[in-house]
Amino acid sequence: MSKPLSIHRLRSLVDPLLVQGPLHPSAYAPIFDLLTGCNLLKLGQQLHAHMALRGLEPNAFLAAKMVAMYASSGDLDSAVFLFRRVENPNQLLFNSMIRAYTRYGCSMKTIQVYCRMHRFGSNGDNFTFPFVLKCCADLSDIRMGRCVHGVSLRAGCELDMYVGTSLIDMYMKCGELCSARKLFDTTSERDASSWNALINGYMKVGDICAAESLFRRMRCKNIVSWTALVSGYTQNGLADKALSVFDEMLRAESEIKPNWVTVMSILPACAHSAALDRGRQIHDYTRRTGLDSNPLIQIALAAMYAKCGSLVDARRCFFNLKADERSSVAWNTMITAYASHGYGTEAVSAFEEMIKSGVCPDDVTFTGLLSGCSHSGLIDTGLKYFHSMKAVYSVEPKVEHYACVVDLLGRAGRLVEAKELIGRMPMKAGPSIWGALLAASRKNRNLEIAEMAARELFVLEPENSGNYVLLSNMYAEAGKWMEVDNLRATLKIQGMKKSPGGSWIEVNGKAHLFLGGDTLHPQAKEIYMLLEDLPSKIKAAGYTPDTSFALHDVSEEEKEQNLTTHSEKLAVAFGLLNTNPGVALRVTKNLRICGDCHTAIKFISKIYQREIIVRDVNRFHHFKDGFCSCRDYW
Repeated sequence: MSKPLSIHRLRSLVDPLLVQGPLHPSAYAPIFDLLTGCNLLKLGQQLHAHMALRGLEPNAFLAAKMVAMYASSGDLDSAVFLFRRVENPNQLLFNSMIRAYTRYGCSMKTIQVYCRMHRFGSNGDNFTFPFVLKCCADLSDIRMGRCVHGVSLRAGCELDMYVGTSLIDMYMKCGELCSARKLFDTTSERDASSWNALINGYMKVGDICAAESLFRRMRCKNIVSWTALVSGYTQNGLADKALSVFDEMLRAESEIKPNWVTVMSILPACAHSAALDRGRQIHDYTRRTGLDSNPLIQIALAAMYAKCGSLVDARRCFFNLKADERSSVAWNTMITAYASHGYGTEAVSAFEEMIKSGVCPDDVTFTGLLSGCSHSGLIDTGLKYFHSMKAVYSVEPKVEHYACVVDLLGRAGRLVEAKELIGRMPMKAGPSIWGALLAASRKNRNLEIAEMAARELFVLEPENSGNYVLLSNMYAEAGKWMEVDNLRATLKIQGMKKSPGGSWIEVNGKAHLFLGGDTLHPQAKEIYMLLEDLPSKIKAAGYTPDTSFALHDVSEEEKEQNLTTHSEKLAVAFGLLNTNPGVALRVTKNLRICGDCHTAIKFISKIYQREIIVRDVNRFHHFKDGFCSCRDYW
């Protein structure tokens, strides 16, 4: 009942002014003050029109109140118009306009108004500097930030808690950690925001120890502090630590519980470590607390499920969204999910539905769409969408889009066309472009184009040993042992080592990591016993080892033995030993899945009647009944 009474009360104050004759402008100031923040724009406009009819021009004091009212009611244009009509603005009016521009994200406009304020002889006060410093941070304008810092010192405002916190935040966001820390250490009065700004800043640059030290020293931690820690760990690839902190917040004795921002920060950690069980537990938490009603949470859950290998759950979260909640981010999440799982046709269908719903695609949309076409062999469809990006949808193709098309053509064996496309690119080709061409050359055994792509990659990413190894293997297949020796010598001279293949599998909520030839796992003996019996079983079903994926300068028997101990096979064997029959196995690999392992796991899925989902660095492979979702097109 309070709201209607409030409006009634305001009406009782405004109505007499509307019928009276000319009054001094100051008489209107208290009314505009009361209207600010009430979202009663029409009432304010009515009062403003009444003043104009009686020839009453607002002075600087009244204009400040009116600008604040218009800005708080969503009418920035009227606020700007009014501000510009005042010939001699005072500090109060400047502050109102600075606050208005900052509120609407017009950082450059805020700086311009602040500079004009200076020309009028006003330095600003503790109501000015926090907004201006925020805009300096948003623009990463450290030069302007330092100038504002100097002015705040002369104005005696540096000791103000809000100004001090804004200065620390500005320096951190502009990458000036030393300046921020020095200011923090010399500030006597610190609020939680200054601590949180530093923690966020240190996490952003990867200084985990400094962030952890601050967090431990902080006496009054709030939800922002805990979320900063969770988010920081996630961003730095420390998924286990992020999940551990999240668990600590969930404990019964914890006074601070995760909010929707915390959940948004932890879900990528589940996705990074393919911790599907943990992701489902967090989803349950959002249901119990009502956080799953937030569309952003549903989108984040969809992304998590897709990256953990459960496309069914990802789709369910997407369809939980109402039609008007399906933003470009939501559609992009599903298109990318379909693409990464090799469902190019579904990615195309989702794109067409997105267009029909009136949502405009962006560069992320087309990256997912073109990737989906590439992984599914939809060559003509992919080329059609690529050529329509700019002409139809006004989206300028970027390097990642050209990389997708090079991959699209290369997978289809159209290497010459892929090479010609690179030559026509309006920008310089990067590692993703040449890497796609090299991988396609390996698949199609085109040594000439592979050498050209590798030469470019040796310059662009000289420390990536994978490019040397891939070309070396191609030389070995072609019997060019002198070139193999030269490449190996180069690797040795430069001190590079081949990236070890690693795979991990989650069983009963715990992730188990395996490296190639790993013998350190507690169950190594049982795993190797299973793998020793495996070749005879799958050979009986039709499996033939593909020794082209093993070392080329060892015997055929040694090649087969090396293939048996690949990390993905170790992970699958562990899963078979430690889960009940019929339970799906989910394996994540840090490199591209080996071709022999791909063939072997197809037979394993058939013999053991298991669904096996392998996520490699490029995509997901769903193995079931002796078949893979990629249809061997990968």
